[in-house]
Amino acid sequence: MIKIDGSFGEGGGQILRTSISLSALFQIPCHIFNIRKKRPRPGLMTQHLLGLRALAELTQGRVEGDHLESEEIKFFPGSWLKDKISIKIPTAGSNTLILQTLFPVLISIPKTTEIYFKGGATDTFFSPSLDHFRFVFLEILKKIAPSIEANFEIKKRGFYPEGGAELKVKVKGMSPKKFSSLFLTDPGEIEKVIISSGASLSLKERKVAERQAGSAERILKPLKWQIEKRITYWESPSPGSFICILGKFKKTTIGIDKLGEIGKSSEKVGEEAGLDFLREGKKAPCLDRYTADQILPYLALIKEKSKVKVSEITEHCKTNMYVIEKFAKGRFKVKDNLIEWLPEKEN
Repeated sequence: MIKIDGSFGEGGGQILRTSISLSALFQIPCHIFNIRKKRPRPGLMTQHLLGLRALAELTQGRVEGDHLESEEIKFFPGSWLKDKISIKIPTAGSNTLILQTLFPVLISIPKTTEIYFKGGATDTFFSPSLDHFRFVFLEILKKIAPSIEANFEIKKRGFYPEGGAELKVKVKGMSPKKFSSLFLTDPGEIEKVIISSGASLSLKERKVAERQAGSAERILKPLKWQIEKRITYWESPSPGSFICILGKFKKTTIGIDKLGEIGKSSEKVGEEAGLDFLREGKKAPCLDRYTADQILPYLALIKEKSKVKVSEITEHCKTNMYVIEKFAKGRFKVKDNLIEWLPEKEN
């Protein structure tokens, strides 16, 4: 059984998600203690607990210590993947963070699995927006696992504080033996920028999505990039908005996202998103700072060396490397903003 100190590095929920995902993939039980020790409210919150239980149900595994505010759990992975599971979230817990927990397993089995979310948030704070997950993270993941398919049926978006999302995700995986190494050290020329701006239907009369997108466009327009705007409004029990700016480069896709906030104008949200995208783009990364730590576990499933240029080596990156090296046979090498995965045979 592998023991993981949940207070290491950034000491948040990412340690739990990565640990149990790799535990299921490598079929090695794990014991995690000091869970979320560095957070104001340590231990398992609703979204962490439900992600843990969802993975146990999906793999027919077993968990000890799975209760709210638990700071210690043991996870015993099963070896059989269910075809379908439903996840009910009574809070505005993040759908995408639960998907982060499940995806390493879902894409590593050559079959189709359905995940149904009733409740929770598709777009909430401290987690990837659904658009970033679909249009940035998945684009990079398909360079590693080109045959995977992921279809999203969005019936309702969920925003803080009510949540209330309704989402169905179907994932068709493939054998990890067919995964490809990832070499991304030069993004290539930028081809276009996509501004995806959306809001709940209750904000349509105020043109919140259009105002966010227009403000972001004004920031980016002087650079003479080709800009495409996507404006959407969604059924949602809670008022809310998001903006996700995607940079489509010849060899990669990067992105940033922002959420609407009470007391902050739609124009300000769009402006902040535009400026953040400019800062990210100037570093000429192949992986933005949000995608970088998310993609690391998948590199450890590949038998060959991988190398990626990221915009920033964040604490999340460092923490994920610590966890991954506990399970996988290999190590990470970091120099400046380049991350290499070196399988054991190349050490």
